[in-house]
Amino acid sequence: MNQGSFNFLKNINSYNHQVTTGHKSNTNIPTYFDKNMHYYVCSYGGCGSTVLTEYLSHFGNVYHIHDRNPPANLKYVGKNKTNEDVYSEWFNSVDIPNTELKNYKIIYIYRNPLPVIYSRFAKPTGPNIPHLKNIMCDNGGNLALYDIIHSKKDLYKLEEFFDNYSSKKERNYQIYCVKYEQFWNNISVFNQVIGLPDIKLLYPRKYEKPKPIYFEKQLKSIYTNLIIKMSNMKFIEIV
Repeated sequence: MNQGSFNFLKNINSYNHQVTTGHKSNTNIPTYFDKNMHYYVCSYGGCGSTVLTEYLSHFGNVYHIHDRNPPANLKYVGKNKTNEDVYSEWFNSVDIPNTELKNYKIIYIYRNPLPVIYSRFAKPTGPNIPHLKNIMCDNGGNLALYDIIHSKKDLYKLEEFFDNYSSKKERNYQIYCVKYEQFWNNISVFNQVIGLPDIKLLYPRKYEKPKPIYFEKQLKSIYTNLIIKMSNMKFIEIV
């Protein structure tokens, strides 16, 4: 085992990414929850989707989605309105009626893939198979980081995931594509675009202690095209 591999195994557990909402200690904030509103927060993980889900829960019903295939016609999620055996974070086959679509907001939050890989995909003992399976990776999610490095290919298919949500396609709904790196300084803009009340006491707070990313050169080479696509996106784009 080379030194880079040893350092990766030794330090990957210390890659910490913790974000919390700022309202936890304040019990005097009025509620803004609208039972008729529904928010779909979609991502491949490691992009702040959990904290965004918690934030949006102040304003309506929220669904955390890891399905990499947004449907042409918006569907319900998991076992909602169906007897299908569908994972709770995937779309099912039941269309949401057109009359209800106005009450749904679909948000795709994305992030540079390198810190994502170290935050959610790779473990010292091997791949994070449950998560990789949840985002519909090949081979049942059994994809080690070394497989990506050695093959020099995006075996996680993160670019495919990104393209599926960010590309303009025939859909009966809009997708709000949000850049994670710019979210924290633009929450008021996010609220305005999504149509949320701008309550600063509810803003989520970011606490992050990034650690070194091993095999950075190799991963940058593999994900160059995706990184360029992301860099060319505005903070929020509606597709």
